[in-house]
Order: sequence, then structure tokens, then C-alpha cells
Amino acid sequence: MDLHFTSEQATPQEQAIVDAQVARMRGDIPQRSYLLPVLIAIQQRVGWISPGGLNYASNVLGVPPADVYGVADFYALLSTKAQALNVAHICDDIACANRGGAALCAAMEAALGPAGAGEATTWHHSPCLGLCEHAPAALVARAGETASSMLLPRATTGPLLAILAGAEPVRLPIETSLPQFGDASLKLLRRIGHVDPFSLTDYERSGGFAALRRAFEMGADAVMREVEASKLAGRGGAAFPAGAKWRSVLANPGPRYLVCNADESEPGTFKDRAVMEGDPYAVIEAMILAAFTTGCELGFLYLRGEYPLAHQYLSYAIEQCRAQDWLGANIQGSGFLFDIELRSGAGAYICGEETAMLNSIEGYRGEPRNKPPFPTQVGLFGKPTVINNVETLINIPGIVLEGGAAYAAIGTERSTGTKLYCVSGDVSRPGVYEAAFGITLRELLTLAGGVVGNLQAVLLGGAAGGFVTPEQLDTPLTFEGCRTAGATLGSAVVMPFNDQTDLRQVLLRIAAFFRDESCGQCVPCRVGVVRQQELLQRLSASAPIGDVASERALLKELGQAMRDASICALGHTASSAAESALSKFAIFQPR
Repeated sequence: MDLHFTSEQATPQEQAIVDAQVARMRGDIPQRSYLLPVLIAIQQRVGWISPGGLNYASNVLGVPPADVYGVADFYALLSTKAQALNVAHICDDIACANRGGAALCAAMEAALGPAGAGEATTWHHSPCLGLCEHAPAALVARAGETASSMLLPRATTGPLLAILAGAEPVRLPIETSLPQFGDASLKLLRRIGHVDPFSLTDYERSGGFAALRRAFEMGADAVMREVEASKLAGRGGAAFPAGAKWRSVLANPGPRYLVCNADESEPGTFKDRAVMEGDPYAVIEAMILAAFTTGCELGFLYLRGEYPLAHQYLSYAIEQCRAQDWLGANIQGSGFLFDIELRSGAGAYICGEETAMLNSIEGYRGEPRNKPPFPTQVGLFGKPTVINNVETLINIPGIVLEGGAAYAAIGTERSTGTKLYCVSGDVSRPGVYEAAFGITLRELLTLAGGVVGNLQAVLLGGAAGGFVTPEQLDTPLTFEGCRTAGATLGSAVVMPFNDQTDLRQVLLRIAAFFRDESCGQCVPCRVGVVRQQELLQRLSASAPIGDVASERALLKELGQAMRDASICALGHTASSAAESALSKFAIFQPR
């Protein structure tokens, strides 16, 4: 595409779907922010973003065609090339690879031809789909008048081919993702599987919105003091104190915005998906509480595009909350105004980075911004913005009801409250586990039924994390405990590998992931992730340039350069897993 319009014209179908999206636009935010929803709608209707559809969207939204193309081409779930109406995305990332993902891809290639081949494309290789506890996973997107997407657990060739042809999938109950189901001591997961996720009435009967009523009685200042007293730290990976972030937003004049980061895309992470699919009203209540405390009148819930069931539940829950006066101009007669816009991502790991997410919402490519200024000062649409992930927010109702001091008494001094852990890999009972901070890695793996086979290594924190050895199983799973062990808790990925797993292949897949997911904006990351993958491929093939020692030294230099000079955390952590593995295990040695 160019800066000018080409001669291609949109079809009546494409025009109708764009017009329908435009008719739903709010008047109080820039219309460019609807670019990604419009592109997703075109993709869902006709299966790809055609030049004519792109031209029409560009003209209606007033965005240059080159900009529209740049956004459309940025996301993995959008296609600027013609493809089949029904397309499968098959995960071959680290969790699924050990559970038949590679074999499933080979079977699909035998049945349908190579991935992404021409206009008849019916399947693609995919990074982690957030269904690691039910690996291997696949996502099927069906375009057309009745478009749909479905995330498929424990995918096998026959059923997957049938679903591509129009058959309906069999869904697993959400409680199959929660091995602790029925445990009365759970705090964050207690409702899941017991309450109908569609029913606002069920949610209220189970204690829903009691915290919001209490907050209205207490007042925003009192809620803020309880959040600060709780010492709640962010659960997305950075562990920044929630109270400090909220105070920083309040220190800047409004209008202010709230963004719920529901774009968990870290390989091995699926905790937020389980919450959103099992307890969607809790996410909404938590967002309202955060908005009330920080003076935000509009919130955006940015949901990863690979979570269609969560989208269905959240969309319905938002509608019901509006209808029952839990969202809108005067919530329950309190005088407080707040509403939520549900926005979908379209397959870009980088959009989990907070400033990249802001750019995505605003209708730009999901590339991170330089900081400072921080989003609390200059965030969405240039205004102060609160950004917290799903797990962080759903802690707020309990803090309001039970008090910050009671919350801080759980866990450890620096890591307070309970934590959701994503356990997958070579373990007997994979799933989401809730435990107080301080549980050791050994205790968590025992809770998950123990390791299948002889333990070789455990990956903590996902692709951006690091490895620990069997001798480090008594590491307490806290922010500080993991740092002491030379690892990171990150998004709480806990993925054990037995001695039948080739760690070389795991590292190669992680390197390929970062090469694919780098947005390419800054040179250190754009070049570094490519050189890192090439280096690991040489070592895997026992064909180093020079010797293994010099290659390992070069890997450290690459990692340091990316940490020092990359704009965002993707580049800062792209070499973490490889460096930790090489420092702790005898791999990539001459054969």
C-alpha cells in the first residue's frame, strides 16, 4: 500500500461491516481508535483484509492507507492475503510441543498441505494459545456471516479436520483447568465452576458486588488506603506496587483512563483465561472498583484475540451490567460514572507490554513507547492511565471487604496475598493453582501430582523467565525468592521438563518465539533476537563459529546489549532463558 488510495473497491459485505462498526463508535474518543476493531470485523466477515476493504476502512476512519496496512499487517490473526474462510492455528510452542503439537502439525500438513500456502491456506503454526493445561491446543477461526472462533483443547487430527469442515467442538468444563476445584479455602478461584458465568444473579448471590457497595460507603480515599496497606504488587510480571501506581495517576489531572491488561500471551500462561471464562463479573467489578478509587470514567478491557470464549462471556457480562445499573452514568445511585469498552487483540505478544497495548487501542501498530513519561502521567490518548492485569485487579474486592492489613498478613513481607500459578509440562495434574506466596516449588509440584518421570529442569516465568535445577526445588515462590534463585516469577509459569525432553529444542523454540514476536521497532531487539536464534542453531548443530566457549560468550554479549538498549521488556528478557539454561545445564556441548 501507499499513502494514496488504490483503485480497488470494497464489496457490499465489506462496506456493511465497516459501517456497522462505525455506527457503534463513541463520540468522546478519537475515531482512529476503532481501526483495529474494524479490521477484525472485516477479517471475520470475509476471511482476510482485502485491498478494497482496507481502502474503505481508511476512507471512513480518515486514516492514511499506508497506516491502515501497517496495522493490518502487524497482527498474526489478521491476513492481508486471501486465504480460506476456515483457518486453524495450531500451537507448537514449548508446552504443546511436548504434548503432541509437532505431530499434530505434521498430520495437518499431510492432510492439507504446508502451513500458510496460498489462497487455500487452512492452517498456520501458532505460538502459545494459552491452553497449556490441555495441550496440544488449536484455535479455529471461521469467517462468514455467522463468524466464530473456538479454542480447542487436546486437539487431534480427525476432530480438528471435522471442525474446519463445520462440525461443532466439544468443550471441556472450566473446572477441568482447576485441579483444586471444590477447595473452600480458595479466594480468587472460589466461584469458578460453582457459578454460572453468564448469570449476573448467580454472581450477586455468591457475594458479587458486595465489595463495590462497601467501597461506595467507604469512599475512594479509604479504598486507596486499604490497597496501599495490602502491599498488593502487580501480577503481570513487573510486580510494581498497585497502590503506588494508583497514587501516581491521582497526582495528575483528569480525565483519566483505566486499562485492564487481559492480553496474557507469555508461553505457559493461562491463569487469566481461566478467571475470565469462569468468573467474568468479578473482572468487571474489580475494574469498577479501580476506576472509582482513581477517578476514571472510561475503561478498556484489552483481551487477547485467542480467547474467544472469554470474549463471549465478558461481552455478555458488560451488557448485563449496563442493563442492571452496574455500569453507566450513575452506578446504583452513587453518582459515579464509569463504562467499559471491550477490545480484542489480534495475535501480537508485544501488545501485552503496557505502552504497546495503548498504541494498539489507539489504532496504531502495537509498538512500545519510550518511558518516561510513564502511562500514569501520559497514557491512553495522552491522559493519565491506570493499567493493571486481570489477576491484579481481582484481588481488589477481597482487599476492600477484608481490609489491607488482613491481606498483607497472607504470604510474605514482600510478596503478600495469594498467587495464581500456571502449572503445565511434565506434571500429573496441570492447571491453575492458587496458593499463598511462599509455597516452595517442591510443594507446588507435589500439589500438582508430582513430576512425570525424572525431573531435569523447571522453567519459571515462561519464555521470558529462567530455568531452575532439581536442586533448587525448595525455592520459595515469591518475587524475592525467585530472584535469589537466579530466576523470575514473572507471570507465574511453572513448567517442569523430565529427562526425556531435549532442552536444546526447548531453547530453539523460545528463540524462534522471540524472533517472531519482536515488533522490530528498535535495532538491539530486532537484530539481537535473530542473531541469538542463529547462534543457538549453530550450537544445536554442533557447528559453532570458533568454539562453544566463544559462542556462549557471544550469547552473553547479545543478551547484555538487548537488556541495555532495547525499548521494552521483550528485548530485555529475550535471552534470559537461554543464558540461565547454559549456566546451569550441560547442553550445547560438543558431541
